[in-house]
Amino acid sequence: MKIGILGYGTVASGLVDIIDNNKDKRDISIEGILVRDVNKYAHKKHADVLTSNIDDIFAKDIDVMVELLGGLHPSYEYLKKAIENKINVVTANKDMLAEYGAELVSLAKENGVCIKFEASVGGGIPVIKPLIESLEGNEISSISAILNGTTNFILSKMYDENLSYEEALKEAQDLGFAEANPEADVMGYDAGRKLSILSTLSYNKRVYWKDFYLEGIDKIEHKDIEYAKQLGCKIKLVGQSKLKDGKVNGFVRPVLVDNDNIMSKIDNEFNIIVANGDFLGEVSFVGKGAGKDATGSAVYADVLDIYDKRINNIDAFIQEQVPVDKLVSSECKALLRFKKPQKDKIISVLKEKLIDSEVIAQDDELAVMVDASSECAINDSLDAIQNNNYCEDMSKILKLSL
Repeated sequence: MKIGILGYGTVASGLVDIIDNNKDKRDISIEGILVRDVNKYAHKKHADVLTSNIDDIFAKDIDVMVELLGGLHPSYEYLKKAIENKINVVTANKDMLAEYGAELVSLAKENGVCIKFEASVGGGIPVIKPLIESLEGNEISSISAILNGTTNFILSKMYDENLSYEEALKEAQDLGFAEANPEADVMGYDAGRKLSILSTLSYNKRVYWKDFYLEGIDKIEHKDIEYAKQLGCKIKLVGQSKLKDGKVNGFVRPVLVDNDNIMSKIDNEFNIIVANGDFLGEVSFVGKGAGKDATGSAVYADVLDIYDKRINNIDAFIQEQVPVDKLVSSECKALLRFKKPQKDKIISVLKEKLIDSEVIAQDDELAVMVDASSECAINDSLDAIQNNNYCEDMSKILKLSL
């Protein structure tokens, strides 16, 4: 089988190593590798097939195009052309799938080829294939997941080493876990895109990532970590979606996770995906969410599926887009913080509007753990407090409910 590879970064290097190490098992020929600057990669394996011209790749009569460039453009244009030329596609690009998945899957069906994307979610964790194949007999009712290794690393450092958000972010950048511009990670966009892919496949309904409630970790303070410890919890950036009565509810946000919950055990760059099926019950997938070898392994598995003609069409991406409710509509708990508060008046509002409230700190600020009939009820109480100027600033962190 002949393949072309777009990009020669960390993941592509891992893929090339795996292909070379398995030459005696599979006859896979790397026909071309697209890079921006051939001279920069002249010392690497397969330097003889490097090119900076995409037309050179298409001229090779390849069977599979492996896209590892990232970003939306020109990745989208290259894959669209590949599919139109009846070339199978493998990608790790969750950004592109979240934006153009429906179009590319539809185009692949029209041209009798497939698009595979195991590495787009969870790095090396095999989760896409189980959702499509192994769990096909189940109706998935919910997905709860830690999907971004950068933010999980930052929050782990803040919890374990008492680092500030800024200090933990800098360490993540120094170690290569975070980009110089970390916005996609720390604002929840990366996790949102991955959650949309998982939700689309799980519910057989097209779920658009921007329809989720998205909140990042950039506002998490040392006080939040202290309160979490006091409550026997950790703070994790969690993506969660639920399907009920044909409707989807979903968010990506920092939440309190009980220390006895499996998700609290997932630290640093590790990811976890927890799915609930009607027959299987709860099943968890845990592993490294990024990295050369782990992600390269997932890409290689997709290539082998095509090699062995194990091909599935992913019809979920071409279903009608379903609306998403951003707020938790069931009973929920939350940690509320109020700076420079009028304490008695705030507590009075909370007692009037919510099921229960417990003051956990009232020194220089007021911190209250509340129980409410829904997130809307919590927001209504916060609106009343804000409208009456009962504090200078406030924040809310929900407690995870599986």
